[in-house]
Order: sequence, then structure tokens, then C-alpha cells
Amino acid sequence: MNITYGLISVDDHVLEHPRVWADRLSTEKWGDRIPHVESSNGTECWVIDGHTLPLTGRGSIGALLPDRAASPAHWSDVPAQAYDPSERLKAMDADRVDVSVLYPTIGGMAGETFGQLQDPELELACVQAYNDWLVEEWASASPRLVAQCLVPLAPVDAVVNEVRRAVEKGHRGVIFPATPMLLRDVPHINELTYDPIWEVCEELGVPVCFHSGSSSRLEFPLYPDLSPALQAALSVVNRPLAAISVFSNMLYSHILVRHPRLKVVFAESSLGWGAYELELADHEFERQRLHQEQNEARPSELFHRQCYLTGCFDRAGVDLRSYIGLDNILWETNFPQASSTWPRSWDAIDRSFARVPEQERRQLLVGNAARLYGLSTAA
Repeated sequence: MNITYGLISVDDHVLEHPRVWADRLSTEKWGDRIPHVESSNGTECWVIDGHTLPLTGRGSIGALLPDRAASPAHWSDVPAQAYDPSERLKAMDADRVDVSVLYPTIGGMAGETFGQLQDPELELACVQAYNDWLVEEWASASPRLVAQCLVPLAPVDAVVNEVRRAVEKGHRGVIFPATPMLLRDVPHINELTYDPIWEVCEELGVPVCFHSGSSSRLEFPLYPDLSPALQAALSVVNRPLAAISVFSNMLYSHILVRHPRLKVVFAESSLGWGAYELELADHEFERQRLHQEQNEARPSELFHRQCYLTGCFDRAGVDLRSYIGLDNILWETNFPQASSTWPRSWDAIDRSFARVPEQERRQLLVGNAARLYGLSTAA
């Protein structure tokens, strides 16, 4: 594909249309357990196996609304750029974005909506319907739209099978909740139980993507008396901070040691804190003499070999790029969430990259993402 503008956004969201599951799951088999939109007290909401979610789940489409803290009350209020691929491409052109790597919204920031279902058969059916829809209606519309698959939480062989099926259909990344054990009764993420998942991702050359916000239990509870605008802002600030524990666990979990070809993306993470956490992780690793006892690489070495943080407006993080690693930084617009830099993402880029040489700038905005997702980037 041609890189015209010079930006691959590695974290944007689709808002799933109500037809995604209604058209693809059997009403005869599943009835009203199928994810669908219902009216309730004058507004509309999603109902999934008896559980309700707002029209935008735990995400938002605030970038498309006059009031970024607002939420649509009816599906008819949702702008088409959120759910229609042809309109999304126009929105990308308006923001001068070449390629968009896609995450779900109703499915959860990291697939946690379906991960909480107690019926594994329904969970798999919902996941597969989403994966098929994203490839058939979005990725097929343009190579500029990059699909990443959801997977069930368990059993592991079902996860592995769905990764293989989805990648064969065209998905280029695997979205997985970083704390599955907080969603339902499954093993801790560090258990050897999950090794077949990491192995298949290594084999197929696709990254595992841990999106921040996949568990509200990792985030500081919002004070209910704050205004909606303050609550929305604090939620955005808290989300990447909650990712710190996920990041730190990955550095010490031995997952990266056991799977040296596994690539891990921390989506919507921000950058600046990463430099301090890498320094702290190395300090404690050396202080506890872990390198002497186990002959292991330092946490920062594992990170530089296998992991990626994502920036959106992070001038301080970009200034720390030599410590975080030029090979380990990706960029996003986070469209259409309220925190998105759309439609003026290049204003944020120009501020953040004001002191960055052109070659490094292109690597962080295009090159790293292109290599990670196997994208050709003709000039």
C-alpha cells in the first residue's frame, strides 16, 4: 500500500453495528441471548446474555460528538464514521492517517465483554461472529484497515484454534485480556496453561495485544459526585496508569523468557512512565540478584527485544525514546474515543516530534508498525 501521509495508527476502535451478531448467530439456538440493542427508559442499550451495556460499552465515540464527554442515547445518534468502513476511510483521510489497526468497543477494550460470559459456547460464537464481520466488512473494504481478532478465554485449545482460523482469514494481531483471572474462574495469566497461545502467536508471527482498560478492577474507582466531564477525563488518565501493573508483570512473568519470539503490544499505554518502570524493574532485578541466580536477561532487555508502548500526544515520552527504545514505540490516534487527537492528530505529532530527526520520526510513526504487522509501505 502507498504511505501518503506518514502515519500508521496502531490503536483505533470500531463500534460494532447491531447487525454484527443479529445477522450471524442463530436466533433459533440463542434467542435473546444474542448481543442486541434494546430500548429502556427512553434510551437504547446493548443486552448481551441478559447483561446490559451502554451503546458504546466502556468505550466512547466522543471524538465524533460536539460534547466529547457525551454518549449517544439512540443508535440513530451514532455517526457513521464509528461503524461504517467507507465513512471511516473518509475520517482517516480528514486526519491524514494512512493505516488504522482496529480494536473492538462493544466486545470490550480487549475482549473482556465476552470473556465474562459463563457459557463457553456462546462466548466462542460471539467472538467468531465479530472476527468474521471485521474481516469481511472492514479489512476487505481496504488494506488500510487492519483487523485483529478476539479469542475466547478458555479452553486453551479453543483459543489456539480461533487464532489459527482468524489469522488464516486475514487478522494480523491477537487481542487478549491481560488479566483473564479477573473476568472469570480461569488460571492466572502467568500460568504455563497459556503457553500454547503464546506459541501459536510466535509461530504465526502475530503480536499479542493487551489493551488498557480491560478490567475496571485495576483502575482507581471514580468519585460519583464528579461532573460527567471530570469523570470522563479522570477515566482516560487512570486507564494507562492501570496498564503499569500489566507491563511490570509481563517483564517478570517469564512469559517473554519462555517465548523469545513473542511480540507484545501495550495499547493505549502512553509512553513517559515506561522509561521509569524499565529503570525500576532493572534496579530491583539487580538488587535481588536475580540475574546471578537465574542467569536471565534484565527486564529492559526483554522489553527491547519483544515489547511495544503506544503514544498519542506524548512529547515527554518521545524525548525519552532512546531509553524506551526507538524500536519499541508505536503511535495511535485512538479514534473515535473522546481522548482521540482526531481530527488534528498532526498538530499533536508536530508538537511531540519537534526535536526528532526525520528518519527517527518516520520509524516511530510508520516503520515499527509496518514491520510488526507485516505491512508493505511503498513511498
